[in-house]
Amino acid sequence: MFDLLWLIPLLPLAGFLTITFGGSRLPSAAAAVIGVGSVSVSAVLSFLLGGTFLLHPPEGDAHVQFLWTWMLVGDFAPSVAFRLDALSIVMLWVITGVGALIHLYSVEYMRGDQAFKRFFAYMNLFVCMMLILVLADNLLLLYLGWEGVGLCSYLLIGFWSEDPSNGAAARKAFIVTRVGDTAMALGLFLLATELGTLDIQTAMARAVERWPVGSNLAVATALLLLIGALGKSAQLPLHTWLPDAMAGPTPVSALIHAATMVTAGVYLIARTHVLYSLAPTVQFSIAVIGGVTLLVAGCSALAQKDIKRVLAYSTISQIGYMFVALGVGAWQAAMFHFMTHAFFKALLFLGAGSVILSLHHEQNMLKMGGLWRQLPVTFWTFLAGGCSLSALPLVTAGYYSKDLILHEAWLFRGMGWFPWVAGVIGAFLTSLYCFRMLFRVFFGEEKTHVSYRPGWRIHLPLTVLAVLALVGGFCETPEWLGHVNLFSRCIEPILPAEAISESHAGGMIFFQVTALGVPLLGLLLAIFLYLKPRTVSTNRFMRQRVVAQVRRFWLAGWGFDALYDALLVRPFVWVAQINRNDCVDRFYTGIAWLNGMGHRLLVLTQSGRVRWYVAGIALGVAFILGMVVAS
Repeated sequence: MFDLLWLIPLLPLAGFLTITFGGSRLPSAAAAVIGVGSVSVSAVLSFLLGGTFLLHPPEGDAHVQFLWTWMLVGDFAPSVAFRLDALSIVMLWVITGVGALIHLYSVEYMRGDQAFKRFFAYMNLFVCMMLILVLADNLLLLYLGWEGVGLCSYLLIGFWSEDPSNGAAARKAFIVTRVGDTAMALGLFLLATELGTLDIQTAMARAVERWPVGSNLAVATALLLLIGALGKSAQLPLHTWLPDAMAGPTPVSALIHAATMVTAGVYLIARTHVLYSLAPTVQFSIAVIGGVTLLVAGCSALAQKDIKRVLAYSTISQIGYMFVALGVGAWQAAMFHFMTHAFFKALLFLGAGSVILSLHHEQNMLKMGGLWRQLPVTFWTFLAGGCSLSALPLVTAGYYSKDLILHEAWLFRGMGWFPWVAGVIGAFLTSLYCFRMLFRVFFGEEKTHVSYRPGWRIHLPLTVLAVLALVGGFCETPEWLGHVNLFSRCIEPILPAEAISESHAGGMIFFQVTALGVPLLGLLLAIFLYLKPRTVSTNRFMRQRVVAQVRRFWLAGWGFDALYDALLVRPFVWVAQINRNDCVDRFYTGIAWLNGMGHRLLVLTQSGRVRWYVAGIALGVAFILGMVVAS
């Protein structure tokens, strides 16, 4: 049955080609069936192959399907081959399962759009490229999928290109992520030249054999790949593209910028974790970057007015948790949070899309309110997703995955207390901004009339994702709650658990009380600030000049866009304006000018008078004879 693995990425690709070349002859309904059907069949195959793999693991806990040799240059012979193991199975299930639900949702959300068919073509191509990325058995094929999802992201963010701001957001995403992609390409060149291969398993084995821990080559390679991961996963300092990427349709935000593409960097680090074990300084920097990012993004989410930008900053923050886990060596915890995050963040984006569609594309939360009666299915499912994002104890998937990350950070002593403290403060901020969003949208006075009632194509994906957001975490529970370890046991052959000294396991009661209480504290503060009428002292505090300035600073994303605009964008535009004729081209235009001048001089000799031609020949012969005599 494993021989069917190649069909999983091929089916979405076939859907893309069919819709694209079908053109105007293909009805919109047929395009929807092809788009949803191809990804759904791919999801069914993924679950069948994954289930078979887990029940009857092949030898070596992996199955590699070789298709053909991509190129042959000396000893360098990368192949087109897919690898199925526990890590790729988790990625397959999320990409195809959540992707199929989002495709179904999109049929109703995008109904009536003039580019309906083009939307599904782009979405199918994206799913295909993401599947190639996670199934690739070598880093060159992985890079093909990596660049493919970048292209699709550009196309989908700027999908409504009639608005110039959407095109600007798409270009921004493409350029910022290109910084990381360039660094990643350099890292691949370094691996290929030093280790002689881009095959992932072979490269990791050779790295262990040839590079000692702390080797300069290991550090340089790991750092270059990390920069690539920072770009795709929107972590500091390459995070500024993601909030603007909300310019695309909401299903795009749910698929690309919540459940799949932005986690590609997490997958890359997890897949090459052996390399980071050889570069502990780079691995520690991952935890630092993740901790700082989750705090910065959490504060920014607290100040946003646009419901999708709240979720965008929330995504940056939650991926920061995954980076913290990777940085402390908790590979399993990072992927577990990736899975639960895909459930509740896709749910929240789709729920936000349902609200936006119902309010005639209104996205300002300050113009919403009182929707829990008008949109009951959206409210209850959004509530489930919000509680899971906030990691409310015991009853949500987000609690178990975030608790596991905080547990590993608590036991980790390589960097003191920073990873754990950052995670705890981030958990408080997450709960606060999440319930602020929920109270603003669904409670209080109704400010905008509901003009559209979502149908079953929207309600069904919301309901399925809500169930997963609640129960999806019960496959991995802490010791004091039964110690279920289905997820870690399945993925352990690929991502081993970090060995923790028993001397680091003290103070667990304090840790457990903190992990349970912090999300509830955020909920209580949100109730006090945003649900109940504010007291006079609260209003006076919120109107303080310093508070207002801090809110504006957070609203502007801590000024990163302004900083990059001043340091990079404006100087580049200034140089481009001065050099609008491009001095580099002067050399080539000079050659063309000289050729033109030579042509004009030669034209003067073409007078049509025979005596001048004869005289010229005579002078030429005399010159040649003179040269012969002189020599």
